[in-house]
Amino acid sequence: MKSWPPKPLVAAAVLLLCAWPAPAESRTTLRNLCRVRGQEETTLTGLGIVTGLNGTGDGGNSLPTLRSLATMMELMGTPISPGGTSELKDAKNVALVIVTATIPAAGARRGDKIDCSVSAVSAKSLAGGRLFLTPLTGPVPRQDPTVFALAQGPITLEGKEQVTTGRVHGGCRLVEDFYNPFCEDGRITLVVDKDYAGFQVTHEIADLINSRMTFESGAGSGQQAAGRSSIIHHPSSIILAGDDSQLPTPNSQLPSSPLAKAVDQVNIEVTVPPYYRDHLVQFVSDVLSLDLMEPQTGPRVVIRERSGTIVFDGDVEIGPVLVTHKNIVVETGGGAAESQFVAVDSQSAENPKLKALLAALNAVRVPAEDKIEIIKALHRNGKLYAQLIIE
Repeated sequence: MKSWPPKPLVAAAVLLLCAWPAPAESRTTLRNLCRVRGQEETTLTGLGIVTGLNGTGDGGNSLPTLRSLATMMELMGTPISPGGTSELKDAKNVALVIVTATIPAAGARRGDKIDCSVSAVSAKSLAGGRLFLTPLTGPVPRQDPTVFALAQGPITLEGKEQVTTGRVHGGCRLVEDFYNPFCEDGRITLVVDKDYAGFQVTHEIADLINSRMTFESGAGSGQQAAGRSSIIHHPSSIILAGDDSQLPTPNSQLPSSPLAKAVDQVNIEVTVPPYYRDHLVQFVSDVLSLDLMEPQTGPRVVIRERSGTIVFDGDVEIGPVLVTHKNIVVETGGGAAESQFVAVDSQSAENPKLKALLAALNAVRVPAEDKIEIIKALHRNGKLYAQLIIE
């Protein structure tokens, strides 16, 4: 009787498995792990008037709204009589709103159009409304009253249930250039993303910059070398590691101290070399293009309460615990309970998974808001073995 599978087939299968490429190491670049200080978003704010509401405004009951409406009418050449806000008491179709717009981290230039958000102060609904021309200033108007943008346009509500907030798409037009400087005293500062922040990470990034960025005195006129794969970045050329003919000589005026220094678990200060003083953009680009092994991060659970969304890694574990919520009893360790009982299998040596808990809750149709409250309770009790992020 012939054995199955045939030996040649088994040998071919083993050879195929041995030849299968191993998973590639997960690498990333510095631009995915950190940002340059100074390149942050900025919020512009303003107080505006929304018109065109269908009787859902706050004009008749809000004196600040009536005053703002009176000021708007005066600017348009139709002033009302002194102390005559009472003339506007029947204006039910207007509302006082707070307007905000976010300038991107890279800044913005005059004429650029961005979205702006509108929030009612006391109106019942902004449905069908239109934002009247509103000047927007910096986040602290008393310190800097400069008008950076003008906002106006029809309001789009954010949802059927969110009728007091909305957006004006492309309704904010910049009237001033908005620059975000990133170099101070000949240095740039890298700020590690909070998801990767740590002493080990900043130390490794500083070492990476110091080992991969090597500068010769008078650099800037070299040519690209070819042949080997191990490289050290150079302002305008690539020096191959191990090529003694291209490495700096002992008389080269190299920096007396390392370029990069880890200040704490978030910040790395990097000194701009002389050659790059007039090429700051190139320097930042070269530094952020350096690649390294992606730092390992712990498990996370992200909750968006407004939409009821729960996002997490499938390996998130929970500890043995008993949680009661409304008529729901959640137990991850065994025992019995009455009412609506949800048990999570924990017979194995490993801790139960959050994925299994949510699957059990879904089986008995537990609402999203209750699942979120249960996850919060697990976190407060120290039984959620992951970082909890609530947005």
